[in-house]
Formats: sequence, structure tokens, C-alpha cells
Amino acid sequence: MLRGRDLLSINDLSPEEVSLVLDTARVMKQRYYSGERVINVLPGRVIALIFEKPSTRTRVSMEVAALQLGATPLTFSRQELQLGRGEPVKDTARVLSRYVDAIAARVYSHRSLEEMAAYASVPVINMLSDEEHPLQALADALTIAEKKRDIKSVKIVYVGDARNNVAHSLLLVVAKLGGYIVMSSPRELRPSEKYWKIAEVTALETGATLEYVEDPREAVRGADVVYTDVWVSMGEEEKSEEKKKLLKNYQVNEDLMSLASNTAIFMHCLPAHRGEEVVEEVIEGKWSVVWDQAENRLHVQKAVLSLILS
Repeated sequence: MLRGRDLLSINDLSPEEVSLVLDTARVMKQRYYSGERVINVLPGRVIALIFEKPSTRTRVSMEVAALQLGATPLTFSRQELQLGRGEPVKDTARVLSRYVDAIAARVYSHRSLEEMAAYASVPVINMLSDEEHPLQALADALTIAEKKRDIKSVKIVYVGDARNNVAHSLLLVVAKLGGYIVMSSPRELRPSEKYWKIAEVTALETGATLEYVEDPREAVRGADVVYTDVWVSMGEEEKSEEKKKLLKNYQVNEDLMSLASNTAIFMHCLPAHRGEEVVEEVIEGKWSVVWDQAENRLHVQKAVLSLILS
């Protein structure tokens, strides 16, 4: 279903395809823990990984995912390509398409990905842009399903800056799966109208429930999943003080978590700024599943690469 396709947005996937990715990721994870670390489904394939932004989890998990599928990852910073000297994205896309079987990119601007996909003759995968982080959202969905069984039966609450890439992709993936999500943020940082409308259209198809609640305490009450992300994303440093002032009441701390369900879990895509969006006692406490969440990036990305390239 996904063979040869680009993956720039969660909205590029149908609800059935999201479920297919998650089912495939579960199989990949089971085989991984049964000792089958290398599943040779992509022998001879080469994947270019382009990083405009630094990364820990994305770079390592994508390189390992490719290697464990029998493919060869080639990793580049922007400065290692002619992009760093002003070559147009479309030229890089066309040239790389002659050498590799897929391009995955972590970029500042979503428009760069769209241009790359328009000119590349091989699949292009979004490893993060300023608008979306689809691979993270798929890993999040896998984690929630593992911890809570049926994503349709839980209340998921995102607290903090809801106008960022992680929030947008999480909103879309929950909508695709017919779940219940509450976005809680200052009004200035609520999800963009573009992504809210996409999620609403999807919800009409899947039966998902979407809510926006400005007060974080009201939003978290009875939550099964509490999710947050950094207040200041990479590339937004000039907005740091402004955003911290807006978000000071949105910290996930023990008091806020006490309003959630007794069996609630805490999620964060990492890296975390302890003392800002979350306190040490929560991210290291009984609620936290962030390390399982980080691991699931590997299994989801193996699923995505195998479905697109095999």
C-alpha cells in the first residue's frame, strides 16, 4: 500500500495505512526481541539521510533501522552537501535520486521537503520539519497502544505549545485512529487552523473526538495519557522569553499529574528541558514511558522503510 510513496505528513496515510504501519512495527519489535536483529528485506538499498538540524534519536534510530533491514544509510549534514553552498533543493533531489533508493530529511522548513518530493524520483520521508514530525507521532501511537491497549478508549491530553510539529502530527495520528485528544495551550499557541481543519475532516470519517481546552488543569482531569514537548523548539531561540512567559502555567509537574487517571502515563518526544515543560519527578517518576517511546522510533521506522521500499 505504501510502496514507492512519500511520507511528508501523517495526512499522507489513510487510517488503514496508519494501522498497517503500527501492525508492521509490532511484528518488527517482536522479531527484534526474539533475537532477529537483522531482517534482510532491503538488501542493496541505499538511503540518504539529510540533517539540517542536529539530532540524537532520529539520526541513530534511522541509521540503525536501515542497517537492521539490510540497507545502507548515508548520513549528511547540510554543510556536507552542496545545499550548504546554495545549491537549489530541487537539484540535490534530482541528483540524489540517481544514486539512492530513498531520501529522508530533517529540515527547518516544510517547504524544503515539499520541493524535494516534487523533484525526487525516489520516496522522500519527513524526519522532522517545522510543521510536522510524522515518524514521532507513529511511535507515539505505538507506545499508547502498547500501554493502553485500545487507543480509542483513552483520553490523550497534549499540554504546552500546541502549534509545533509534534503537536500537529500527534493530533493527526489520533484523529486517523479514531481516538480522543485534548489540546491544551495558551490561545496564542493553539494548533494551527490548517492542521485543526485536517484533523476535523478526518474525525468525521473515523469518529475521533478533538477538543481544545485552554486551562491545563481542566484538560488533564481524568487523562489516561499526558504529553508535552519543549517550550522553545530548535530555531525559535529568539522567541524563548516570550514563549516561556506564555507557557509558565503549562508545566507538567506532580500536581498536574495528580489530576489525571490513577493509571495515567506521561510522554515526551525528547530532548526534555527539566524544570521548564516538565519536572524531574515526573519524567523520572512512575508515570513516565518516555524511554519506551524513544525506543519505538526504531521499530516504527523499520516498518515505514520496509513498507515504502520493499
